[in-house]
Amino acid sequence: MAFSYTGLPRAGVMRRLGAWLYDFLVVVALLMVAGFICFGLTALALQLGWFALGEHEDTAALLSASRLYQLILLSVVLFFYCWFWRTSGQTLGMRAWRLRVQNTDGSRLRLGQCLVRAGAALLGLGNLWVWFNPHSKLALQDKLADCEMVVLTKEQNRELLSRQ
Repeated sequence: MAFSYTGLPRAGVMRRLGAWLYDFLVVVALLMVAGFICFGLTALALQLGWFALGEHEDTAALLSASRLYQLILLSVVLFFYCWFWRTSGQTLGMRAWRLRVQNTDGSRLRLGQCLVRAGAALLGLGNLWVWFNPHSKLALQDKLADCEMVVLTKEQNRELLSRQ
């Protein structure tokens, strides 16, 4: 079992994927809300005549072709992960699975690390890298962002939750 410098065991693949699945469901819900808001604002702007559909069939087709819309959705995902990783080191799924992402000295990640980590995670596939590093138990995103994911005890997890 690989341990961090803080003495906590590093997370394995299955625990990481369990947390990823929880977070995936939350992110999908956030993207649905963001999409609903963008759709409503676009429909309103079309109704007010601020712009036209052009060659697009309807509002959904207009949004699907919009780089701004895609950037908004990407921003929602990045904001979700970066917010939680920066503030507590735990997303909602990580809390349920008693995981925490941190620097090797136990400190919180910097914004740059969060962005590198989010990009290197490859939609969760970066976690499979742990199988190729059984001694260090570092995922691809851990290596590239220079951080680690550790498993907390029930008491440590409870303490983190009570601080917020």
